[in-house]
Order: sequence, then C-alpha cells, then structure tokens
Amino acid sequence: MERIDFLPRAQPGSGALAGIRVLDLSRVLGGPYCTQILGDHGADVIKLEPPGGDETRTWGPPFQEGTASYYLGINRNKRCRRLDLSSPAGQQEVLRLLQDSDVVVENFRIGTMEKWGLGPQQLQARFPRLVYCRVTGFGEQGPLGGQVAYDTAIQAMVGLMSLNGHAESGPCRVGFPVVDLVTGMNAALGVMMALQERERSGCGQLVEAALYDSGVSLLHPYAANYFLTGAPPARVGNAHSNIYPYDVFETATVPLYLAVGNDGQFQRLADCLGLPGLAEDARFASNEARSRHRQALRAALTQALAGHRGEDLAQALGRAGVPCSPILSVPDVLSHPQTAARGMVVNIGTYTGLASPIKLDRTPASYRLPAR
Repeated sequence: MERIDFLPRAQPGSGALAGIRVLDLSRVLGGPYCTQILGDHGADVIKLEPPGGDETRTWGPPFQEGTASYYLGINRNKRCRRLDLSSPAGQQEVLRLLQDSDVVVENFRIGTMEKWGLGPQQLQARFPRLVYCRVTGFGEQGPLGGQVAYDTAIQAMVGLMSLNGHAESGPCRVGFPVVDLVTGMNAALGVMMALQERERSGCGQLVEAALYDSGVSLLHPYAANYFLTGAPPARVGNAHSNIYPYDVFETATVPLYLAVGNDGQFQRLADCLGLPGLAEDARFASNEARSRHRQALRAALTQALAGHRGEDLAQALGRAGVPCSPILSVPDVLSHPQTAARGMVVNIGTYTGLASPIKLDRTPASYRLPAR
C-alpha cells in the first residue's frame, strides 16, 4: 500500500476553496464530478480508488495510455492513489488522512462504510468538523432506500424518459448522463453550504445527494403543470410545453432553433422575417395565444423561414435580440469562438478537457493536475 504524504495546504488566494482538503472515496460519475468542481476551485483533493481502479478507467474506447476518456474528463486536479478500504490497513490510512481533511465524499452502497467503521456517525464522532458527503442512488429512506442505481435507470424511474422524444417515438433517454451530473453539482453545492455553516457552528454535518432526488428535481415545468392541472404531461419533441415558438424550424440551409420567450422577442422575430402583421394577429398576440394556436403559427413560420439561409438569419435575429441558434454538433461547439472567448476548453500538457463554468473574478478556477 502506498502511503500518501501530507502536503502543505494551498496558500490563500489560489482559489475560492484554497485551504480545504477533500478525501474523495467515490467512483464513476456523480461523486468524482463533485470533487472535480471542488478541486477546480482550489480544494486539495486526494482520490482513493479501489485496488482495481475506478471502473470508468475502462469505459472506452477512446483511451489515452490505457485510461478511458470518460475517466479523464472528470478526475483532474486530484492526487490519485489506490487503496483497499475493506482491509484494516486501508481503513487506518483513511483515518490518518482524515486527521487533516475537511470533507469526505463517498458513493458506496449504504452500509458499506459503516461496516468498515467509516460511516458518517462513526467519523463525525471522531472528527466533529468533518463534512461528510454521501452520494447514493435512492438515499437511505423509503422502499428503494439503499439500492444501487445508474443514471439511465433513474432517468426511466423519475419520468425523464417519458418526457423525452416525440409523441410517436416512445420514451427516449436524455443523450448524456444528466442525472449523474446534476447529482454531482448538488453534492458540491451541499458541501459548500455545509462548509459555510461550519464557520458559524464549528461543526460538520452529513450532506446527502441522491440520484433519485436530483432526477425528480429536474421535472420543472412538467411537475408544476401537473400540480396545477392534474393532466399528465406528454412528449412534445423539440417544442416547449409552455412557450411558443420554442421549437426547431427548417430553413433553406440548416435547422434553426427559435427560443422566443416574450412578446417583444416575437415582434422582433416577425419584423426580421418581414411579417410585421404576424405579431398583430390575435392568435399570436401573447404567449398564451401562441401556445394555444401553435400549429397555425408553426405553419406560418415554416413558410417564412424556408427562403432564408439559417446561418445568416440566426446572426440577424441574435443582433435583434431574438434567442436562436443553428443546431451545432459537438465539434462545432468545441471549436466555436464563443467557447474560446469564455475559456471553456482547458489544456494541461497532453490533457484537454472542459473548463469550469463557474467564473469568479478574484479567485478563478485553476487547472493544476491532469487526470492520471
């Protein structure tokens, strides 16, 4: 077993979380994404992987020097070691590291850490200032409490798949691990709240972030609509259930997404298309009217857009204050000048990844260690 030597804590000013040490015992996505957020903003993150390594190291191709891109994308700014937590020696090493740690993040099946003497109550009795973050599938309570889960199974269970796709397509998964990523964000937010509260009370606490809870929290506005009407929501494809025009439209060249959120934007859309009378039509005079008459409005817009180059029209609409965009591919996005201007791609040697979207002016995110 490799011993992890203590390193001096980061100097103040090198990140919003400089001076905070995080022990990352998590694998796969939700937990590691949480700790990468903390690491990007200055926390000293020590990641302890099981003897076989985090399973996402094998989730490829593609690979770089034997490690999958999936792992590389969510494990930068961490010092990584492997440790058998089921062994007494491994448990003692965790306790040693916790002597100088502020936060521990884990996503083992509930009961596992308790069996090893490392559960939240056991550790907080020994380290009262410790913030203990537990990422789980369903939490501990309820008929599904303690069960394991992965992102897509949760998407199915919380209704996201029932909402995604077209009416004729049937349920469809969201094409990226949205529940895992949001759970990681919620975990990081909970950790930072607990650290802030610790400044007042001097005590740590348990932070729970469950995939199920995070998935349910994503049901806006469908849950709000259901609470108000009692009508179960239906799949609307690329359209919005509450706003129109908020949909994909074909042009002479590329598909264009119009995201018109208010009457002023709709008036400007009509002006740009040379159809000023469209906004004066009683059927389209308000969002409520436009939503109720969306088929007629879609027909009118489809006819008007057919003669325009989508790329040129998108620029004209953007200058006029109408939210819209051609539908871009991932390579298009990563090479877009706006992506570069916002610093959303980071390079550390041979490592390339997505940068932090959280922008702080005095203590910005930093990228010190590539994932290894």
